[in-house]
Amino acid sequence: MLDEDGYFGKEIAAGYDDSAADMFRPEAVGPVVDVLAGLAGDGRALELGIGTGRIALPLARRGVPVHGIDLSRAMVDRLRAKEGGADIGVTIGDFATTRVEGEFSVAYLVFNTIMNLTSQDAQVECFRNVARHLGPGGCFVVEVMVPELRKLPPGQNAVPFHIGETKWAFDTYDLATQAMSSHYVTVVDGRAEHWSIPFRYAWPAELDLMARLAGLRLRDRWEDWARTPFTGDSPRHVSVWEKPAG
Repeated sequence: MLDEDGYFGKEIAAGYDDSAADMFRPEAVGPVVDVLAGLAGDGRALELGIGTGRIALPLARRGVPVHGIDLSRAMVDRLRAKEGGADIGVTIGDFATTRVEGEFSVAYLVFNTIMNLTSQDAQVECFRNVARHLGPGGCFVVEVMVPELRKLPPGQNAVPFHIGETKWAFDTYDLATQAMSSHYVTVVDGRAEHWSIPFRYAWPAELDLMARLAGLRLRDRWEDWARTPFTGDSPRHVSVWEKPAG
């Protein structure tokens, strides 16, 4: 059952940092912050889905003023409890439509968070919302997976991504609607617990069209934050769309 925090309530928020521990490692965070700080320059950064501050906190420590939007008060409470977290402004709301004051040099959505918007309309509205927040020459950065449909043989709709003795995780796909869900099964004291969260996947070309509808144009696309060239075999992409200066 969902509450006001959506799919990231108190129980999920309490274990979020541990469950995504690899993404909190300095070697994972550093390149992200380097790119975003470079794009922000002397301006401000807007993080959509700020969560517990994995990127916002180190970016702020680099001297970039950061403001966040997040639906989950439970996740933001975790951010607030961290050193420097109380100094970051956060607006509670749906990042597809929530407006905040001021103008930003860069806005960003990382770690597949664009897929938390589970309809094409919501994803389109997100791009439009970001464009309204960006100043001329500002950039919108999205990090997201490339759908793993090549791993699906005919008649199968599930792709496992973690297999362990007491934990399993897999994604299910609906190719007709581009809906997908991530499922997590954990065995505790011989009893299985299941948790799932819905997503909507989108191809890079589809995201480019959303950007064009919002008045943004593609500036860069890489496989990762180290600017590895994006190819047909890349499992994810980091895309940068720019708001024209004129």
